[in-house]
Amino acid sequence: MTSMSKSIAYFGTPRFSTLVLDALRDTPYCPALIITTPDRPQGRGLAMTASPVKVWAETNGIPTITPENLKTDPELDIFANSEWDLFIVAAYGKILPTETLSLPAHGCLNVHPSLLPRYRGMSPIESQILNDERVVGVSVIRMDEEMDHGPILAQASIVPDPWPPRTRDLEDVLWHEGGLLLTEVIPEYLAGTMEPGTQDHSLATYTKKMTKNDGLIDLTADPYTNYLKYCAYDEWPGTFFFKNKKRVKVTQAEFVDGHFIIQRVIPEGKKEMAYADFERV
Repeated sequence: MTSMSKSIAYFGTPRFSTLVLDALRDTPYCPALIITTPDRPQGRGLAMTASPVKVWAETNGIPTITPENLKTDPELDIFANSEWDLFIVAAYGKILPTETLSLPAHGCLNVHPSLLPRYRGMSPIESQILNDERVVGVSVIRMDEEMDHGPILAQASIVPDPWPPRTRDLEDVLWHEGGLLLTEVIPEYLAGTMEPGTQDHSLATYTKKMTKNDGLIDLTADPYTNYLKYCAYDEWPGTFFFKNKKRVKVTQAEFVDGHFIIQRVIPEGKKEMAYADFERV
């Protein structure tokens, strides 16, 4: 791992945030400190589980803090008597307060998996799939106090093939690309040779927090719309329908010749089975 001055801190939490860290790891911009969310109970046994970013940090020997509250947590004392050049935020999961944004000398950069100002908010990848965008992308912005609102430093457009991808696959593509773009941006940005571009806020669109009910599909509805839902809600909440008032989760499907073809399902209270077998029940 390339050594660097202790001046960059990284805020991130989920699996795909580690793809940005992978891009930074062997550069002069590998963070000296990683901030992620606290361990949470997961699984049937509710075992306390570290975030993927924390696991990455431990594997790569980088100090980590896990503040519960970004204004009052004692772990944040690490910033009190130190100087920082730059903060990087990539799917941290919490809003940084104004006092945190103002700490580093060069502010905070954010990696966002859409071509801003379109698809601001919490579910940009799922929303791009749902809207059948075809041309997607990633942005690096300088953060301000509003969500996904700051000036744009760089963007990259991507045309995934085949389309539509499932969310996890598109996550991998966009966050990997975001990490590479970030490594190109940082040196010019810190040197002061990069001029940020103001977003055209009149073109902004917004995404919402997903709910479990978003995955509900109507088998009599447009087949391609159902397939887009299946791809977009691949990881969570999944797609499902009801039969005889019982919830049936779709676990495998494809779109062929204009038809949404369900291959495997998990009926409520039962094990996964072929859809053909379910239909015969």
